[in-house]
Amino acid sequence: MKQCLKCNRSFDDQESFCGFDGGRLVSADVAPAAPLPNAAAASVPLNAPVKKEAPRVAAAPSAADPIERITCEWCQGMNQKTALSCWACGAPLDIANLVSESGWREAPRIRDMTEIHFGLSTCQVEGEIVPVAEINLGQADAVFFEHHVLLWKDDQTPMSVMPLQGGVKRALAGMPFIISIAHGPGRIAFSRDATGELVVLPLHPGMELDVREHAFLLASHHISYSYVRIKGLRNILFGGQGMFMDRFVTSDQPGLLLLHGYGNVFERVLRAGESIIIEPGAFLYKDSSVTMNIESQKLTTGFFGGTGMNLARMTGPGRIGIQSMYVHHNTD
Repeated sequence: MKQCLKCNRSFDDQESFCGFDGGRLVSADVAPAAPLPNAAAASVPLNAPVKKEAPRVAAAPSAADPIERITCEWCQGMNQKTALSCWACGAPLDIANLVSESGWREAPRIRDMTEIHFGLSTCQVEGEIVPVAEINLGQADAVFFEHHVLLWKDDQTPMSVMPLQGGVKRALAGMPFIISIAHGPGRIAFSRDATGELVVLPLHPGMELDVREHAFLLASHHISYSYVRIKGLRNILFGGQGMFMDRFVTSDQPGLLLLHGYGNVFERVLRAGESIIIEPGAFLYKDSSVTMNIESQKLTTGFFGGTGMNLARMTGPGRIGIQSMYVHHNTD
């Protein structure tokens, strides 16, 4: 067995990094013993200043008593047996996944005022019709976002701009070419100006996710941000929309990604070689392992001689997320 020195969780020998905080794993028999509580308290001066940043994963489960943990069905995070919502993604733990006969499961509807933890920071989801993500950024933490989704921020919360390559191409493709960054410590809140759902996706080390344009609300600074081109989409969605997609990649540390889906959001896991055809406007996100190709479906109508539909073929393995409502966005 291996052990994480940061959170004291145990993992199998073949793992190298902790899936919760990205810490490097060491053999359990060489891991240093935790200091006694009274010894730690004795080393803290009585006049020590009180930290003002958000607590570090305050709701993270203890490594002790692993049989009593609850596994989140949405993100596979481990939780205390008394928890009602997942500490990593906010999904309710007392409600089973709702899955249709065809294999689509509903994205968890996060309860009002649910708190989510990442790094030294917390995210509180507020409201249900037009949900708001309020972030309490800890020291050295940061989140990046499209600048027009900012709702409010503390006056002392510093901000900067992320340098991006290919700004002209992004603008012509209808994607944002200005990405803002908020740095901790401080509070800041975000919201899309539309009804829908917040989709919270904790990304473990080594994950890659592709997201349609104007869908991501915010991402933590440990996630790399770029874009990819999907051939054939230019003529399908209005004004060239969808020719590029956002790509989010984690390296050796986990990250948190928040998306906004219009209407309701559903997810399905495709097996290797399994395909499904969807209307391109419904596409929300996919694992990078899922391939996306455009196909034209010809339809005959007799009197008019025939017409066609442009559809997207998604081929596994991996996850694919869809939204039940499509909203056209002009270039920002």
